[in-house]
Amino acid sequence: MKRQSLRYFVLPVLFLALLSSCNDKSNQQQRMPQARPYPVITIPSETITGYDTYPTKLEGIINSEVRAKTSGYITEVLVDEGQPVKRGQIMFRLETESLNQEAAAARANVNAAQVEVDKLKPLVEKNIISAVQLETAKARLEQAKSVYGSIEANIGYSTIKSPVDGYVGAINFREGSLVSPSSPQPLTTVADVSQVYAFFALNEKEYLDFIKNSEGKTLQDKIKNLPKVKLLLANGMEYPIEGVIETVNSQVNASTGSVSFRAIFDNPNHILSSGYSGKIKIPTVHEDATLVPVTSTYERQGIVYVYQVQGDTLAISRTIDVKDRVENIYIVNEGIKVGDKIVAQGVSKLRNNTPIIAQEVAFDSIARGLKPVFK
Repeated sequence: MKRQSLRYFVLPVLFLALLSSCNDKSNQQQRMPQARPYPVITIPSETITGYDTYPTKLEGIINSEVRAKTSGYITEVLVDEGQPVKRGQIMFRLETESLNQEAAAARANVNAAQVEVDKLKPLVEKNIISAVQLETAKARLEQAKSVYGSIEANIGYSTIKSPVDGYVGAINFREGSLVSPSSPQPLTTVADVSQVYAFFALNEKEYLDFIKNSEGKTLQDKIKNLPKVKLLLANGMEYPIEGVIETVNSQVNASTGSVSFRAIFDNPNHILSSGYSGKIKIPTVHEDATLVPVTSTYERQGIVYVYQVQGDTLAISRTIDVKDRVENIYIVNEGIKVGDKIVAQGVSKLRNNTPIIAQEVAFDSIARGLKPVFK
């Protein structure tokens, strides 16, 4: 009787335990995420060139202001903006009527002083008058000549000529304008743009890193070994001729905290002109670099991560140390190595140790299929 009672008690307990175990397995299966397909790429090693860009202003190698050397009203403007001119070519004429009158009077004074000297010479030779009177007359003659010469020079200055070969800039004064040597603006400028200077600046940290990574012992050696630079114009067009960095001012500007650079570009077709703006592109070559597309990463608290694929079935989160960025590609120091596989897209939907179905795609389809973004 006791055995039968015990059997009736044990069998329900075993049934309940079995039922509970089945429920646990079912719940566990429900909690585990289902594997989904994700594109996967293999990490390559390539030599890649990146560019650091800096705002720049362009200026002709000669940018000469044209100013009046005497006061007067402009009677003629003989050039136009953008026109090529030669050294010595007449550009402006000033009114000279009053100066001509002054010159005539000064010339008359010179003639009168000369007559006085000529009259006194024989008298001195005959000892009729003292030599002092003759010397005084000669002094008056020289003074009259000086006044006349000054007026004649001002008349010459009224014809304003180009100081250099080049192209005419903005003309700030037209016919009828009164100009003088003290005018705040020049009449115009003449720029020689057969070559142009591109001025740009690096902050102190950028400068120190730049010099540190340049070949050579002295600053001059480093400048000689600097790579050629490119020019990106304001409309986004890349100028077809590369330039050369000529000078580096090693002193830090106290007000801006920057170091100024100057590059030079040949300009045979006169596409460039003074006053243009753009960006200087300085190349940095990374040889045998480990590359990761930016879109295949995610960031948390300043740390960059990727999902490395383990066994083609599991996405494992890995931190990577980023050395540089070239357009839409990270150059990696460590954390991932050449030949490893990572999830290429959709990383925001993943969590660590997520099961996946790996679908391998070409690296370039992910990395080079994106629009470049300059730093």
